[in-house]
Amino acid sequence: MRFRWIRKTEHGGRTHLVPGSTDTVLIDFSENLNPFPPSFSWKPGEISVSSYPDNRYATLKEHIARIEGRKADEICVGNGSVEIIRSFCIAALKYGDSVLVPPHTFGEYAVSVECAGGIPVTRQDGCAAEFFCNPNNPTGSLVPKNMVLEKIREHEDAGTELFIDEAFIDLADPAESVTGVRSEHTFVLRSLTKAFSVPGIRFGWGVGCPELVAAIEAIRPPWSVNAYAESYAHAAFDNVHQMDTSRKKIAEERSFLAGELTMRGLSVCPSVVNFLLVRSPVRASGMKEKLLSCGILVRDCASFGLPDHFRIAVRTHDENQTFLEALDTCLPL
Repeated sequence: MRFRWIRKTEHGGRTHLVPGSTDTVLIDFSENLNPFPPSFSWKPGEISVSSYPDNRYATLKEHIARIEGRKADEICVGNGSVEIIRSFCIAALKYGDSVLVPPHTFGEYAVSVECAGGIPVTRQDGCAAEFFCNPNNPTGSLVPKNMVLEKIREHEDAGTELFIDEAFIDLADPAESVTGVRSEHTFVLRSLTKAFSVPGIRFGWGVGCPELVAAIEAIRPPWSVNAYAESYAHAAFDNVHQMDTSRKKIAEERSFLAGELTMRGLSVCPSVVNFLLVRSPVRASGMKEKLLSCGILVRDCASFGLPDHFRIAVRTHDENQTFLEALDTCLPL
């Protein structure tokens, strides 16, 4: 039997793969999670596991629809962002379709396109769809809403699909979100993972036209959002207002960290979110190993096509100070 091989992409938060990490205290700067997540009461022990979740997730979709100013049939849900990305590709692409996946962005777009039989390319000409991460990972840059709206109009005119990933928008400026914009050719992805710092609770949702949403929902495996994730999502949506505090604290620490790195002669990409892309004075894989010996784990960005860069999360002030102290021992004299 012959199998089709598709490369897996790398992700941050891989402390379990670090030799001796169970015996060593590591500070994980490779995971770009909210260091100041909303705080609220939620008790998973009260969830019933003796029955299946509602596979339609009707109540949850109504909750999301109220927040996004959309209708429930314009909402789909999934077991994290990646499940929705994969389902979108299967629903929207034909075998052999070219899909624009810009360089230096989230690796799962290209992998998902390939899984659906499409071809990821880096040029717009003749593409059936485009992936657009805003704010972008790993650069931390945000394209203003007026320019995103222009991109939406371009895809409407061309009759091609636009997939906008707003996984980090709550950590930047939610006013820049386009989830409230209705377009037959635009689909917007959101996630709880980064904003609420819950990578173990796999939950994402998407907003699009009813026809595309229905196709994605048909592809989604039954009950893929488990009872715990569904319950947590309801609680999280009731506490979105706390993100104002998160954004303020993140901005303060991001400014501090970027300033300290710049003072050390390092080039830092301007960022609006909770992570920074840093040009390394040595190959990033080597810098990663040096920092690891100091108990600091960073994200080597070679898998993003940036072998001379590493990405660091913005964490608490004390943790950021610890990172800087470790970095000082690793920088070339």
